Amino acid sequence: MTELDLALLNDYQRAFPLYAKPYAELARQLCISESEVLQRLLQLKQAGSISRIGPVFRPNSIGVSTLAALAVPPEQLEQVAALVNTYPQVNHNYQREHRYNLWFVATADEPARLANTLEQIRSETGCAMLDLPLVKDYYIDLGFDLGGGKVAQRQPQAHVSIRPNAAQRSLIGILQGGLPMVSEPYREIAERLGTSEATIIEQISDWQNAGIIKRFGVVVRHHELGYTANAMVVWDIPDHQVEAVGQLLAKDQAVSLCYQRPRRLPEWHYNLFCMIHGKDRAAVEAHIEQLAQQHGLQQVPRQSLFSLKRFKQRGAHYVLDKAA
Repeated sequence: MTELDLALLNDYQRAFPLYAKPYAELARQLCISESEVLQRLLQLKQAGSISRIGPVFRPNSIGVSTLAALAVPPEQLEQVAALVNTYPQVNHNYQREHRYNLWFVATADEPARLANTLEQIRSETGCAMLDLPLVKDYYIDLGFDLGGGKVAQRQPQAHVSIRPNAAQRSLIGILQGGLPMVSEPYREIAERLGTSEATIIEQISDWQNAGIIKRFGVVVRHHELGYTANAMVVWDIPDHQVEAVGQLLAKDQAVSLCYQRPRRLPEWHYNLFCMIHGKDRAAVEAHIEQLAQQHGLQQVPRQSLFSLKRFKQRGAHYVLDKAA
């Protein structure tokens, strides 16, 4: 990875410029030309290192989402995963080490549509399903420090949700596919929506300030950048302690996601989830053990569900009629 690649991939995962010419602003900061910035970002996207440039919306802020898991017979896994991938509401779909071996995230603009999607998948696959909607998030970022040292501040933030109006839905429909890689992307979006560039920039800024957009910038694809040892650690925390433990785990720099989800007894006893992404499985396992010892959780039942295969990964699509 060149110094330019590292700067583009690491330093602009958040706080992407809300200027008329954001790529020119990046060029100014990097002391190169705007055309060089655009060309290299396009190359990184074509190589799979970048998913998109744009917003990561906070879960349940502009729609609804859930984490679901299917218990798929191993010989049917590829077929069932392909079927699940056909649903545009599904944005992440992974095989993990567990009897419930296919884990996916589904989103929708309202609860009824999400419930209908899950029921269709359950019916079509014939597999047992866990539906694990978010109860509370303690930390959700999914940015990656690639060695540049620019780590996100882990500050608690009040949850804000909105019901987007027609104009906002149209903007979300474009943004969820990523900013155009052109000199004036906000102007291009404004022209498509029949509004002003200033209106687009102001709306994005308002959503950032409200915490509806968790971060706005380069969204990297962690597998392509070497983060292939990825564990979803699930904990069976006593209910009266889950808040305190969630807050503690969320402060750890290796934890990219930390949230509470419901138990589904008798099959699923776990109520606290955290994601740890790494390049080496042994190192990830060692860090999980360190977390347990540091916070007195050695005796707490837990499992580490490492991902085995990625079937689908993209940004959440809440507005399907405008999806890119």
